[in-house]
Amino acid sequence: MGYKNGKDILPPNLLKQLQDYIQGEIIYVPKKEQTRAGWGENNGTRQTIQRRNHEIYRLYQNGYSVSELIGKFHLSEDSIRKIIVKTRGLAARQ
Repeated sequence: MGYKNGKDILPPNLLKQLQDYIQGEIIYVPKKEQTRAGWGENNGTRQTIQRRNHEIYRLYQNGYSVSELIGKFHLSEDSIRKIIVKTRGLAARQ
């Protein structure tokens, strides 16, 4: 975090207003509230994983066993089961 002199960066009228509240001290001005992109939203990874998870659930509904899904998607049994349970829950809410 760098410090800047208010008289170098602020309009004179704003500087005078700030001097009514604080003079000669350091003040922190927070960044504007930003909405950060969630994990994988900018590069498409999130959508790719969602498509894969829906495919896993669709195949499971159509009779694929967990063992077959493990071999097909190269995921652990625990991961496959978590995907099935989570996707089933999402489908039930819709």
